[in-house]
Amino acid sequence: MPLYEHVMIARQDLSNTQAEGLIEHFSTVLGDAGGKMVDHEYWGVKTMAYKINKNRKGHYAYMRSDAPAPAVMEMERLMRLHDDVMRVLTIKVDEHKELPSVQMQKRDEREGRRERR
Repeated sequence: MPLYEHVMIARQDLSNTQAEGLIEHFSTVLGDAGGKMVDHEYWGVKTMAYKINKNRKGHYAYMRSDAPAPAVMEMERLMRLHDDVMRVLTIKVDEHKELPSVQMQKRDEREGRRERR
């Protein structure tokens, strides 16, 4: 099955448990449609570059899935209809990396950064 990565932004006035509950809800939607959620990370509340629906901040979540295309399309459709979800981005990838995402890595652990002089 194809591999996908999803980033979801939820409203800022949700609690952390409600935001993580959204991740679990959409994992079950994906599972019911024949796919599976491989991994997910909750990135927390972050400030956005511009306002979306009068919100300056949002709960960010990153999900990796292994699902057929119709299952992903159904999950995205339900995410767009959900009142608490502001934005969704889904991309198809060739493989999932086992390391934590760049957002979750400490600044010292990131590769490719050179020292300032």
